[in-house]
Amino acid sequence: MPAIDVTDNKRDSVVDSDIRRDPVSWIRRFHAKVHTLWLEHTYPFLDFGKSVSINHSCDIDRKTAPFISIGDEAYLAPDVWLNVEAFRGRTEPAIVLGRGCKLGRRSVISAKNHIQLESDVLLAPSVLIMDHNHEYSDPDLPIHAQGTTAGGRIVIGRNCWLGYGVVICCGRGILEVGHNSVVAANSVVTTSFPPLSIIAGNPARLIKKYDAASQKWVRCERETAQVC
Repeated sequence: MPAIDVTDNKRDSVVDSDIRRDPVSWIRRFHAKVHTLWLEHTYPFLDFGKSVSINHSCDIDRKTAPFISIGDEAYLAPDVWLNVEAFRGRTEPAIVLGRGCKLGRRSVISAKNHIQLESDVLLAPSVLIMDHNHEYSDPDLPIHAQGTTAGGRIVIGRNCWLGYGVVICCGRGILEVGHNSVVAANSVVTTSFPPLSIIAGNPARLIKKYDAASQKWVRCERETAQVC
């Protein structure tokens, strides 16, 4: 007897329940499914996983697709923008979305070098992740004519949650947010943080750390947070 996939059965029952409550919702789901299949079979993505869902309003340029990897069960909500700033001569992926990543509405990922979201990273709406910035060193030139900075690289560890309006920007080097961390709404992150952290503020600082011994989130004093 073949094994029964309980996860798929639960997912199907949830979808059926949603459709019964809102019969028109199947149109949106069908539209997203068709658009996802179109992208999968006509865009030259570096990798495109199974059970991916990409809303039709998402902005992904065909010429940047070879530098984007999308893992299994990834979900891109309406108006998500995946942007690759520099793609000529590139030999490595610019954007990597791990298995089960969920990107909220209007979120933007703009990569010049490399941005990686490991598995099950959750983005609330309006999150911005950039590994570069606009150049503004010459005050005699319009900023839009000065190009972009060299920037750095960004890695968001597995099972992180980035709240509404979070900005993560790396000016140089490597910026890492460790696994199982939470970034509070409207925080601006420009430096790395260790795993199992709660981060908040502008600029962001460490608020709590998970203590394995007590199995609780423990508040960090300002001095300790700076050391961490």
